[in-house]
Amino acid sequence: MFKLDEGIKLPADREYDVLTAGEMLVDFISEEDQNTAGQGTYHPFFGGAPSNIAMNVSRLGIRPIVASAVGNDRLGVFLVESLKKAGIDTGCMQIVQDSTSLVLITKSTSTPVPIFYRAADYQLAYTPELEQAVLKAGIVHFSCWPISMEPSRQTINRVIQAAKRRGIPVCFDPNYHPRIWCKGEDGTAYVKKIIGKADIVKPSEDDAERLFGSDTPENQVQKYIALGAGLVIMTLGKDGAIVSNGQETVRFETLAHEVVDTTGAGDAFWSGFYTALVRGATIREALRSGFAVSAFKLKFTGAVVPLPDLNTIQAEYGC
Repeated sequence: MFKLDEGIKLPADREYDVLTAGEMLVDFISEEDQNTAGQGTYHPFFGGAPSNIAMNVSRLGIRPIVASAVGNDRLGVFLVESLKKAGIDTGCMQIVQDSTSLVLITKSTSTPVPIFYRAADYQLAYTPELEQAVLKAGIVHFSCWPISMEPSRQTINRVIQAAKRRGIPVCFDPNYHPRIWCKGEDGTAYVKKIIGKADIVKPSEDDAERLFGSDTPENQVQKYIALGAGLVIMTLGKDGAIVSNGQETVRFETLAHEVVDTTGAGDAFWSGFYTALVRGATIREALRSGFAVSAFKLKFTGAVVPLPDLNTIQAEYGC
């Protein structure tokens, strides 16, 4: 069981602090708020939850590696070059012949409404390079995107198996959305199955409602626990978060006071949480660091923003 006032034991001989596996894509974010008609100006931003986290934790001061598939096109080049400029290992990047995936997003101070265009991201294969990266990692992270389609679904299953054999914490962002699944497939049932294989999950209220229907946050958290998750962190937007390890349930207040764009706020939380854990923080301390990094990100547009070192953000938010 994860105890909130203790840290998490990570492999001492790790080469990478965090391995993030899954989608890398371009977020085209509208210049105007609430642009429901789809008109106006859109700007491209580096995107995809696992790759966002890799970029963030690198800036915060720890060592990531990202495994993803992008197209052999200008958008794919933009994404890979962005990783290289950030000093992130690209040894697990795969270049495929499908087009680089992208998402259209209306800039919003609440939950953004995305339109998905997928091709390359779900072509991620389980390669010898990826297996070696898993075995050299301290934490493994993935989201619903790669498990929503084949062949990346089987790739993530093999990543989970390798991590479990090595004793590496498996962290899952259960950001289920029906539009990223094939028509006729019961995506909710598969996500629930994967939750049982994860050590740590971080759903939002919207994620939980899409999986389980409407309920109180306290009840929703217990549903994830019942499925087998070891630690559940449910973010509640302006109302903070509720966290449970199955025996103890606590609430945390938000640290955000200025909200420009919510895109990537959850990724920013994961990034601060992971960075603090890698540096030896207790889970409770790491949670506060996650909320601090998320609050810092919310002041900017886009998922990847100019984060300073984690120590600077912790000082700003009194962590």
